[in-house]
Amino acid sequence: MNPPGILCDLVRIYYLILIVRIILSWVRTVPEPIQPLANGVRALTDPVLNPVRGLLPPLRVGGAALDLSPILVFLFLSLIVQPIVCTLTRGGLFP
Repeated sequence: MNPPGILCDLVRIYYLILIVRIILSWVRTVPEPIQPLANGVRALTDPVLNPVRGLLPPLRVGGAALDLSPILVFLFLSLIVQPIVCTLTRGGLFP
């Protein structure tokens, strides 16, 4: 096990949490059994997504609004954070 590699693994796990957040955003009403999970996902992603939303408001497409903040966070994690963290920590558990 590579203890410093845990940071790299956490970045990869955060990708999955962002994907769950995106899927949850498509659902109008979250079923009651899933509500605690949805609240946890929001608690983990809102501190990162909200500042990005402040910089880049949702894109209006007809009567709907497209939130681009998850895309920017994915790009930031993929192009900047993950290469640096995973290179410095030599890959983590899931190289």
